[in-house]
Amino acid sequence: MLALTGLSLAQSTNWRTHLHEELPLLGHRNWIVVVDSAYPLQTSAGIETVDTNGEHLDVVRVVLDELSKAKHVRPVIFTDAELKAVPETDAAGVTAYREALAKVLGTRETQSLPHEQIIAKLDEAGKTFHILVLKTSLTIPYTSVFMRLDCGYWSAEQEQRLRETLQKK
Repeated sequence: MLALTGLSLAQSTNWRTHLHEELPLLGHRNWIVVVDSAYPLQTSAGIETVDTNGEHLDVVRVVLDELSKAKHVRPVIFTDAELKAVPETDAAGVTAYREALAKVLGTRETQSLPHEQIIAKLDEAGKTFHILVLKTSLTIPYTSVFMRLDCGYWSAEQEQRLRETLQKK
């Protein structure tokens, strides 16, 4: 198992163990991203890439399971808008992947944005916050699942009410 932080190398015995150990350190504004095999190694110091050598949907399931057990964070999920348009004739297995991903995500709210917009969000976040990229063996394009972590015990609505109260004072 190889973990890459920026351009420095670090050994990881098991990506699941790495995720389990790192999750308590992660908080709102951090990201966990499960990507296909062609996803590029990014060089921002805050972006760590771990080669899972695993099946894509299995890695997504494990990450979502770990996040469901965490009380301090919850995922805001993004997928590539392009995935909906990738034809089976150009990427064998994409239809089955889309169906399987929908089952894995279940009723979780998911936002679909153009790939470049999501990458720009990652690039910006990586300047200040840690991003864990879990690379899989999948060879279908636009299949990355991006999870921006949000506070698990404080909602956007609660934050908005707090800000409104502070403005009144």
